[in-house]
Amino acid sequence: MTCNKRHRRRRRAGLCAAAAIAASPAIAQAELPASVVEAMDLALADERQAFRTYTEVLNQFGEVRPFSNIVQAEARHIEALLRLYGVYGATVPDDQSKADPDIGVLDLKALCAKGVTAEIENIRLYDDELIPAVSGHADIASVFKNLRNASADRHLPAFQRCVHRDGRHGPSLKRSQ
Repeated sequence: MTCNKRHRRRRRAGLCAAAAIAASPAIAQAELPASVVEAMDLALADERQAFRTYTEVLNQFGEVRPFSNIVQAEARHIEALLRLYGVYGATVPDDQSKADPDIGVLDLKALCAKGVTAEIENIRLYDDELIPAVSGHADIASVFKNLRNASADRHLPAFQRCVHRDGRHGPSLKRSQ
């Protein structure tokens, strides 16, 4: 498959990049600028940190919303980023994430308030740093925009609802993005 103008839509899905890499992984890896790899590394570290923190909340409090839903979404976000590393043959950095030490001392309302702050910072990170850093790579930018939108459209409102209801939670739902 060639990546001509007719296939630009496929490039957004990463298919053209994957085909190019299959043909010449060394060239594809060399063509990925260090600044793009750094942005991917930062995005992955951020998603891993959220996953680790929300997993620890579940360990402390049980299957409570919104953490039970969002931790599943964070796992999917990590997988989406890992697929990009595979497509480009980039080295996946070690997981250096650590759970937030406040988890053991804060109640659910306070943890949800921290979630609000974290999601606002996450949105800022994607808007101001990560998406601009990968603007020349449509497939990576598309993944980053999806991750940013999940924070803005799903995670942030879920944490805000949790704060509004004073940390009271309902039963866990199966899926969130």
